[in-house]
Amino acid sequence: MLASLSRGFFLTLADSASLKRLASRYGMRGREGFARRFIGGETLDEAIETASQLERRGLLHTLNHLGEHVRTVAKAEAATVEYLTIIERVRSARLTCNLSLKLTQLGLELDRATAATNLRRILEAAEQGHGFVRIDMENSPIVSATLELFETLWQQGHRNVGVVLQAALYRSADDLRRMNALGARVRLVKGAYKEPERVAYQQKAAVDAAFLRLMCGLLQDGAYPAIATHDPKMIQAGCAFAREHGISTDRFEFQMLYGVRRDLQASLHAQGYRLRIYLPFGHEWFPYFMRRLAERPANVAFVIKGVLHEHVGQGQAFGKH
Repeated sequence: MLASLSRGFFLTLADSASLKRLASRYGMRGREGFARRFIGGETLDEAIETASQLERRGLLHTLNHLGEHVRTVAKAEAATVEYLTIIERVRSARLTCNLSLKLTQLGLELDRATAATNLRRILEAAEQGHGFVRIDMENSPIVSATLELFETLWQQGHRNVGVVLQAALYRSADDLRRMNALGARVRLVKGAYKEPERVAYQQKAAVDAAFLRLMCGLLQDGAYPAIATHDPKMIQAGCAFAREHGISTDRFEFQMLYGVRRDLQASLHAQGYRLRIYLPFGHEWFPYFMRRLAERPANVAFVIKGVLHEHVGQGQAFGKH
């Protein structure tokens, strides 16, 4: 039954304000909140502690303060200040500074100048601690503006910044050639957004084939590429391509989401591959969480199990009083 659940169903729920309000009451409550499997915490303190645990295990990480599509300049400014605070706190905690962010969180949909100014402030602060900032890719209407702003800052001399390309989009092959020519660092993902047929592959097999083509091009010609997938077939193909072409393990890394396929994470780490964990945190966790459910039915099973466990625990507690 779980396997038949529509990916589009969960992506639609991600935009539900009423469901978001309901889930927010319980999803991150206490240590057993059902969303904590995939979210590094609601507060920066929690995220710092989670990142510290990952580093102690020998894993890399990238912090993402969740949020997107801000509607006012004031909120874009607040998000920027939050990232500046994150950079300072990460530096104080003596952790590696690697951030991921969305440009709509910095005001891209208000005007590009605002987003460019805010991103520049973050890059300059990160540069002081040798930090790196990855611009997450959003849905297809945002892609051109995202890449154009990235290229503008690249041309201004900022080199501690990279981008993300989605294999599901037809345009990504051309975008990858452009990014490789620049020497930009690219994270390759399959794509988590529901996109129309005119711009994106609709079938899993077609997305997988595109991911394989792009991954090989990225490993061959890219600048320290990041292969972001939880698909064992894609991982095996990437490892095999690297071996066959003499690409050493220090020239690329795999990336996985916090809490997803922890078995694969452990296996890759044990084999000596570099592995970076995408570590999201913050109060705006619900849309991100729903996209994780959309990607794998197994994630749905985990959440249902967690919710049932929580209710059983509550029932036992109530029975004691």
